[in-house]
Amino acid sequence: MTIAIGDKLPAATFKEKTADGPVEISTEQLFAGKRVVLFAVPGAFTPTCSLNHLPGYLENRDTILGRGVDDIAVLAVNDWHVMGAWAQSSGGMGKIHFLADWDAGFTKAVGLDADLSAGGLGLRSKRYSMLVEDGVVKALNVEESPGQATVSGAAAMLELL
Repeated sequence: MTIAIGDKLPAATFKEKTADGPVEISTEQLFAGKRVVLFAVPGAFTPTCSLNHLPGYLENRDTILGRGVDDIAVLAVNDWHVMGAWAQSSGGMGKIHFLADWDAGFTKAVGLDADLSAGGLGLRSKRYSMLVEDGVVKALNVEESPGQATVSGAAAMLELL
């Protein structure tokens, strides 16, 4: 079952690369008492993710935060090494969280997993964005195709804020 507006996010732990090495971040730490934009991509360094989806959030970071959002995070079913390299190469390190859902635990728990084996990627996340307030989903925008970043993009999120 796919998570829906009004649902509380399930407990999960992500890994994130920091200047001090990898750290674990729980859903409680990330979302409790905060208003957070979370967007997910099928894979770090993939074309739509790197050229369209992520850049929009990085370019609009200050505007999003200026509209009452406490934090922004991108999630992918990749390991923390890959997510850390993506954060560095994109210029996003320290600006938003680059969360590794290495075992797809969170992705499966929210029902937003996708089998992209035909494209050579295996089990990944669907492309989506959500607005989360104190751990509760307030908006959820899931793309129909992993190659699109329209309803889940930064411009669409800004319209909701």
